Amino acid sequence: MSAQDSTFHGFANPVDPSPAELRAWAYHPDSVPLTSMPQDWDLLVSGNRLVATLFDLAMDPACPARRFALHCLYIYAADGIRTTFRAHPKRRFWKLVERAERDGDDPMRAWAHNSRVLLAQPDVFVYRDWCEGGLVREHRRLP
Repeated sequence: MSAQDSTFHGFANPVDPSPAELRAWAYHPDSVPLTSMPQDWDLLVSGNRLVATLFDLAMDPACPARRFALHCLYIYAADGIRTTFRAHPKRRFWKLVERAERDGDDPMRAWAHNSRVLLAQPDVFVYRDWCEGGLVREHRRLP
């Protein structure tokens, strides 16, 4: 049975969800609305432990929480780049960027493009765009 078919019954610990819990929630996000999550939940889940799950969710156009997952990938990219990859392994980040470029649709290719732009020009970082969802909402590519 896949996450799409299962019913989501909540998080054991919403501050530290498991990859399986996050995946199940993403296909049934109305069962536990984001408004009921801890403050800054997007920042909490955007780390190394869940990035592969977030990436898979963002790659799935049929995932109801895809925009949330993509938003978390922007946080992950900005955090890694702005800490000179002290926060996240550079190799893992590059594998995700390359996979998005190769296999992703337009929103995922835009994330990869914007991540490359930020790496080359760290001064293009704007908190609202990268950490508050601006680039996802506006579906914008940086010049």
